Amino acid sequence: MAYNLKVFRGDLYGGIVAAVVALPLALAFGVTSGLGAIAGLYGAMAVGALAALFGGTPGQTSGPTAPMAVAVAAIVATHSEVVVPVAHPSAESTATATIAGSSSEHLDEVFTILIMAGLIQIVMGLSKAGRFVAYTPYSVVSGFMSGIGLMIIIINILPFLGEPVAQGGPREVLRLLPDAASNFNLNGFILATLTLGIAVFWPRRLNIYMPNYLVALLIGTFVGELWLTGSPIIGEVPVGFPELRMPDLSTDQLVGALQPAIILALLGSIDSLVTSLSVDAMCHTRHKPDKELLGQGIGNTAAGMIGALPGAGATMDTMVNIRSGGRTPVSGVVRSLVILGLVLGLGRYVEAIPHAVMAGMLVKIGWEAIDWQFIKRSLHVQKTHLTVMLITMGLTVFVDIVAAVAMGLIAAGLASSRQLERLQLDSVVSVPLLDHSFLDDDLEDFLSDEPDADQPTPEADHEEAFAARAGLIKLRGSFTVASSNRLVETIGADIQDHEIVILDFSETIYVDDSASMVVAQMIDIAVTEKTKCIVMGLHGLPADTLYGFDVFQQVPAEHFVNTLDEARELIKRIL
Repeated sequence: MAYNLKVFRGDLYGGIVAAVVALPLALAFGVTSGLGAIAGLYGAMAVGALAALFGGTPGQTSGPTAPMAVAVAAIVATHSEVVVPVAHPSAESTATATIAGSSSEHLDEVFTILIMAGLIQIVMGLSKAGRFVAYTPYSVVSGFMSGIGLMIIIINILPFLGEPVAQGGPREVLRLLPDAASNFNLNGFILATLTLGIAVFWPRRLNIYMPNYLVALLIGTFVGELWLTGSPIIGEVPVGFPELRMPDLSTDQLVGALQPAIILALLGSIDSLVTSLSVDAMCHTRHKPDKELLGQGIGNTAAGMIGALPGAGATMDTMVNIRSGGRTPVSGVVRSLVILGLVLGLGRYVEAIPHAVMAGMLVKIGWEAIDWQFIKRSLHVQKTHLTVMLITMGLTVFVDIVAAVAMGLIAAGLASSRQLERLQLDSVVSVPLLDHSFLDDDLEDFLSDEPDADQPTPEADHEEAFAARAGLIKLRGSFTVASSNRLVETIGADIQDHEIVILDFSETIYVDDSASMVVAQMIDIAVTEKTKCIVMGLHGLPADTLYGFDVFQQVPAEHFVNTLDEARELIKRIL
């Protein structure tokens, strides 16, 4: 696409509109993460600009997202704890609450994790791992996203009731809920309900001129400042350019940071590449996943180094950008520049935003994050897929994100293995090779060696007609750990029934380490039963794997053949 004035005009308008949409969301996600509202704005700037310049999805805008905000909140809760004031505009004194991230101290480990996550994404992009991220099962992604949505809703119940934000995750919120429900702040509750109502019922056709979240933020803050006063507010927000932060490179810190950094990197990668697929569908383009991960990694590394909230491809911002005409990385840079201007000039206005207003917006964001399409189809999907989704969702909400992703992938792998086992076992062909058909005319030569005194009876003739001293085991397709346990059971008895067995690998595509050990067991069974093995058609990747595990150490070199005709001639010589 040639870049001209028309394209630039679309990028300029798209970037400005996307910035207006991103402003309230970045503030809300910054507060949710525990790093503070300004961290969300800094993240929208850094990730938005760098991911646009170095990424692989033209037209996509990046910044803080709901999954990344919740993931960072879990990291902040685990790796830092700072007691700071929560501002109440009507009170002379301030109440205190445990809110990590509002102080520059005690967050070194948190920002080390964020920087490491960005570096891991860079490594993933350079090692061309982008295409593998797409292999994450949909049931795991669905469960995780629905869990994130539920977490956002639960975490914002207390501020929705006009109470201070509680730390400790959904379980702590549910523990405090009875007291909060009996002593809730009526003004805060009305304010949150008003904000939620505006976000929900604002006419969709007007979104292109004034996005619903921005309208909700402005009206909610205005009402909270003039009439429904007394709710906790965001409080002091620093303005200007962020300070540079360097990671803690001590061994203990790096070891402790590795696991959450990997999970955060994977989450951001999945979040971004799913958005990239949406861009492809809208613009009829094809994104470059490895380059996109590189761009996201550069953006998130920079975000961690300036104390900002990391991000990913932001679906809502991206859709608005594209619908407004944005098509190239220029729109992402414009968006970041607009947000920078807002950061430099709007700090004192952001301070007055009530937490109840943010809660009203976030409840709608959480509701939209839940995968309602999957839930609607839950009665019709396979039970294994539904189980994986529910396990992932439950662990995300009530345990932690690391356990949710890990257990979700394990559960999905086990569920897929059951299906793969059936498919792989169905690909095994084990047949006897009848002497009178496989050995053809030479059968008379074999029988003529018998003494004349022992002429076969009619019953013996009948048995000879069905004699099968050789058998063929054909392994077609791929064989993995999914079928390894049942493979020996399935064909072990067939090996014992023959004097010679042909292991046919001519149509084998892939053999993993577990299946390699099964082939070795099959050969051991043959040796124990004094059944000779012939290996046929072994080539390519299966050959590399099987030779690498020294599977054929008990098979003579002359027992390797390429075709069935060669196998027949070898069997004749052996018999």
